[in-house]
Amino acid sequence: MAGAGSETEWPPKLETPERRTESGKVREKATVMSAPPEKPAIESQPLIAVRDVRASSRWYAELLGTDSLPDHPHRDTYDRISAGGRLLLQLHAWDEEEHPNLVNAGAAPPGHGVVLWFQVEDFDAAVARARGLGAEVVQEAHFNPAPRHREIWLRDADGYVVVLSSPDGELT
Repeated sequence: MAGAGSETEWPPKLETPERRTESGKVREKATVMSAPPEKPAIESQPLIAVRDVRASSRWYAELLGTDSLPDHPHRDTYDRISAGGRLLLQLHAWDEEEHPNLVNAGAAPPGHGVVLWFQVEDFDAAVARARGLGAEVVQEAHFNPAPRHREIWLRDADGYVVVLSSPDGELT
C-alpha cells in the first residue's frame, strides 16, 4: 500500500489499450483497469502439489500451448511450465522431499481457495485444447463485463480450478 506523500494512486487509473484481432485489425479501444506503473519487477511463480507430475505437466503444457522442462531425472517429483522463457507454473509431487505444506495430501480439500488464472492470446484455440483434453468444465466460456474479456473455468485432475481468459478489453 502506498504511504503518505506517495504518487501512486488508488484505485488504479483506467487505461484504453489498443488491441488487435488475430488478423491484425485494430479493435475499438476499451477501458480496462490496470495496476499503477513504476513498481518493482515482481513475477509470480506459483507452485502446486499434484499426484502425478508427469501427467499434470502434459495436461498444462497442452492446455496452455506451452513447454515443460526437457526430460530430467527429477521429473517424477518436479516440473516447470513456461512460455517464451517465462515461468508460468511449477508442479511438485505430494509428500516428496519433505517440503513444508507439500505433505499430507488428504489434509485439505484439493485446491481449496486456489484459482489458477491464465490470460491467453489464443482464447478460442485454448478452449478447443481444453475440450480436446476432456477437461472438466466448471463454468462454460462466457463474457465477463468488468474486464471485458472472455473466460472459461475448468478443473484439473488434482481438483484445482483453472481459468483461461482472453486479454482484458478484448471485447467491447
